[in-house]
Amino acid sequence: MKLPPSYYSNQDVLFLAQDLLGKVLFTKINGETTAGIIVETEAYFGVKDKASHAYKGRRTDRTETLYSHGGVSYVYLCYGVHHLFNVVTSVQDDPHAVLVRAIEPLIGTEIMELRRNMSASKPSISAGPGSAAKALGIDRTFNKKDLAGHEIWIEDHGISYAQDEISASPRIGVAYAQEDALLPWRFFVKGNKYVSKPNKV
Repeated sequence: MKLPPSYYSNQDVLFLAQDLLGKVLFTKINGETTAGIIVETEAYFGVKDKASHAYKGRRTDRTETLYSHGGVSYVYLCYGVHHLFNVVTSVQDDPHAVLVRAIEPLIGTEIMELRRNMSASKPSISAGPGSAAKALGIDRTFNKKDLAGHEIWIEDHGISYAQDEISASPRIGVAYAQEDALLPWRFFVKGNKYVSKPNKV
């Protein structure tokens, strides 16, 4: 049920950002498993995308992970506070990525409640990329992990959404990307309460 390594080598990051909706993201930390259904994503189109950390081929200690062959995690600290989890996609040296912006708690909800100090019935437990990562226990130590491994992985549980159940809108928090900030590369499941605000197109 784990997505095979070949899944992540797809060079169409916009397709993957939508296809990952409904897939289940797992973490296993100190023997404790948590998982959530991915309900919101954003696509980042490598060297051509002004919103991408790899725009114009930028390579730093932080961004080097993006240049890996698809199928590893890219985790970075945002504003010095929030860890954000991304799926590296495409092939070696083609730094595409999908940011997981929200999950719907599925397994280990009581562990998520402890990590977030709130009830799993509250959408804010895992709405927004920082909250989703914290609920799953993802921090910087999860950077460059193999998504076919035993610490963090994604499974296909047969949950899929028709095109009319998915909304596309501009990405959030990328105003610096000028015209690329307007691209409708944020995808989310319509009506799902765990989607971050704004949850309308």
